[in-house]
Amino acid sequence: MTRRVTAAQHLAGPSLLVVAAGLLGTAVSISTQAYFTDALVSVAIVVALYTFIGNSGVISFGHISFVAIGAWTAGVLSVPTAQKPAIMPNLAHFMRHWTTGNLASIVLAGVVAGVCALVVALPLMRLSGLAAGIATFGVLEITHNMLQYEERIGPGLNAFSSVPETTGLLQATVGAVIVILIAFLYSWSRFGRMLRATREDPNAARAVGVSIYSQRLIAFVLSGVLAGVAGGLEVHLLPVSTDSVYLDLTFITLAMLVIGGATSLWGAVVGALAVSALDSYLAIGENGASLFGWHYDLPSGTRLVIEGVLMAAVLILRPSGLTGGREFRLWPRRT
Repeated sequence: MTRRVTAAQHLAGPSLLVVAAGLLGTAVSISTQAYFTDALVSVAIVVALYTFIGNSGVISFGHISFVAIGAWTAGVLSVPTAQKPAIMPNLAHFMRHWTTGNLASIVLAGVVAGVCALVVALPLMRLSGLAAGIATFGVLEITHNMLQYEERIGPGLNAFSSVPETTGLLQATVGAVIVILIAFLYSWSRFGRMLRATREDPNAARAVGVSIYSQRLIAFVLSGVLAGVAGGLEVHLLPVSTDSVYLDLTFITLAMLVIGGATSLWGAVVGALAVSALDSYLAIGENGASLFGWHYDLPSGTRLVIEGVLMAAVLILRPSGLTGGREFRLWPRRT
């Protein structure tokens, strides 16, 4: 019974925080709601990162590739057939005459991203440390260039247009909660426990028969699926281009994970919402804003500098993040 209570707390904390953010978004103006919706999509992306990075301890710079693949899949599939020739004139023939609805496009985004993650993971999950990080960064570069210049699979250099904007507060909240639930179920499964064992002591894990390669492979693919779903939510929220799912998004989502606490689901959600709030405020400041009657106009790029400094400060002063790398617990576990 104690284990069930603990599990319920671990799931309830992140889920209720996301629901609270969604409800708070309904109480603000329509223009401000977009920031809340974007923050909730960011939660889905960061939780996808946590599923692999947090449980394995292996840094991946390439997971935004699967967000991009998910966005491209959902975007291409949901653009109305009649508008595809004008927007994507070089699109492959079999995709020109196939259009799906909102939900189907998001599900397929997760499936396609998961398949791509499997192809990538088969050779790369044998690597660790710096080699793994560099290899995943290479995946990001390959994906970025493929999507940017291969016009048979999307709009190329142009941003997506005519994609139905269906990701509102409700869909973003539900999507984030579903991603949290899947990540939670994985982390509490025997597979999640075995992967964390490889993170804490690889030699001991091997000694008891745990395959580090297999466990990392499973987590990487699941993480890719969740990232693809988040990409589907993203493309249905705002126009997406190759640059919007590239280095800036890689940096900001990793900053969210590190600042919140990379080794816990609670930390991933707290970090995503906290940094999203800061990022939105600074983005407004770069376009000129007022605070207590004082007008200020921040230089372009200020938000990335401040977030970088904040991430460095957290790593120095509190390496385990704002949550200490611990899961949400309403009351202490009884001994």
